[in-house]
Amino acid sequence: MSLVLDQAAQDLLFREARTANTFSDEPVTEEQVQAIYDLVKFGPTSMNQSPLRIVLVRSDEARQRLVPLMSEGNQKKTGSAPLVAILAADNEFHEELPELFPHFPQAKDLFGDRAGREQAAALNAALQAAYFIVGVRAAGLAAGPMTGFDFAGVQKEFLDDDHTPLMIVNIGKPGEDAWFPRSPRLAFDKAVTTV
Repeated sequence: MSLVLDQAAQDLLFREARTANTFSDEPVTEEQVQAIYDLVKFGPTSMNQSPLRIVLVRSDEARQRLVPLMSEGNQKKTGSAPLVAILAADNEFHEELPELFPHFPQAKDLFGDRAGREQAAALNAALQAAYFIVGVRAAGLAAGPMTGFDFAGVQKEFLDDDHTPLMIVNIGKPGEDAWFPRSPRLAFDKAVTTV
């Protein structure tokens, strides 16, 4: 085998993992979310940028504000998931660079342009969002990431102008009939070229 990660871990994180559409009633604890974050924060980003911000939707009041902003096909899933996370990009991430990239004190100054900063935030927060999904799986939980929602509405209701929503992730133990059949993936030869 060419991979050092054992077969069970490969299956847990990738081969057997799928987007969950239903969840059990078992709660997701703060300790689980902390453990997930404390693992995935080490995923690589450009210049150690850490623009991902996570809003955990736990209260009934917050859930009632979020569900109507979901596309119709996602409302029931989000309404019944034990935990929902709004993943967003912090467009002011550069303020943290003196702490996160200390060997280059001028790093913050490279991001004075708002448009460039938003582009960097979107890319690196998307990387971190992918790590977050894999981290949820590593915790033995299922993730239901979705982009079918009113982005402007979620930003207005839960964020501010400096934070751009990326996706919403339902989190929990899978429920009954949680999975659609596995969709095909591209073969190596279709996705990889050598030059």
